[in-house]
Amino acid sequence: MLSPHTRVLLAVLAFVCAVAALLFRRAQNQRGARGGRISGPKLAWLFYAVFLWFLVCPLVALDAAVPKEARAVLGAFAAFMWLRGAAELYLLYVTKSWRPPYGVAHDVACIVLVLGGLFWGRSRWMGTPGTADLWALAFVGLVLVSLFVEVAYAALFFHAVEGRTTGEEGIWFADEEQARFRRINRLTLALNVPLYAGLAALLVMAR
Repeated sequence: MLSPHTRVLLAVLAFVCAVAALLFRRAQNQRGARGGRISGPKLAWLFYAVFLWFLVCPLVALDAAVPKEARAVLGAFAAFMWLRGAAELYLLYVTKSWRPPYGVAHDVACIVLVLGGLFWGRSRWMGTPGTADLWALAFVGLVLVSLFVEVAYAALFFHAVEGRTTGEEGIWFADEEQARFRRINRLTLALNVPLYAGLAALLVMAR
């Protein structure tokens, strides 16, 4: 379902992202780092989301071996997510005014976008799907699940920090020490397992 070139590039990018994630955690967990310390489960989720949304989705969308209807959906989603990434970084590090409801609104818009794209290409999916079609549907489904998970995480985090995500003392990450983040970290750890397994299985099946 994916070309050899895409598979090799994804493997390289996965390694690069893993190294970057470890370096990010080391820097973030130093005393006084802006946004607060980050826990292991949350770091794993951050790596997963960045890798899936910002790298895997656009590369799959560019692969001619993937059904064009799925490529259109994933390409539109990836472009929309890259715009969100640029805006979020600006609001976090420049204006210091990022609030989780902004992300939730964007996630909901992404869900509508993906579902709308599936409906637009419904003639492809309502016939007799081939192996590539089933793989593409499963991959888009995983993207949808990850978006719903992100909405839940953002809502729980915003409640836990009581909205204190802005300004110089804004909290952006859940750490491992504070009691208010224990439920979030336990949930994230539990969901990381099936999410990682699902993505790994799809990438292995894409040969």
